[in-house]
Amino acid sequence: MRQFSVDQFIIDFYCPKLRLAIEIDGASHFNDEERKKSDIERQEHIESLRVEFLRFKNEEVYQDLDEVIENIKVCVKQLKLKRNQ
Repeated sequence: MRQFSVDQFIIDFYCPKLRLAIEIDGASHFNDEERKKSDIERQEHIESLRVEFLRFKNEEVYQDLDEVIENIKVCVKQLKLKRNQ
């Protein structure tokens, strides 16, 4: 997984096989109302392309990386199960 282009957007991390996008957002994404609105619209567009989307704050990654990794693992397992049905 690494930065990847989906439609006109760049995603922080993307797994094409599972169609899983992961974004890690800094403070600028939460302090600016216009930026928040843009992020929501962007995510909705990407999800409309049948891409699963996970979003984490920088603080979550820095302060509780184990929990972030666990959330990603759970999502990956669910997506694999879904693919195999």
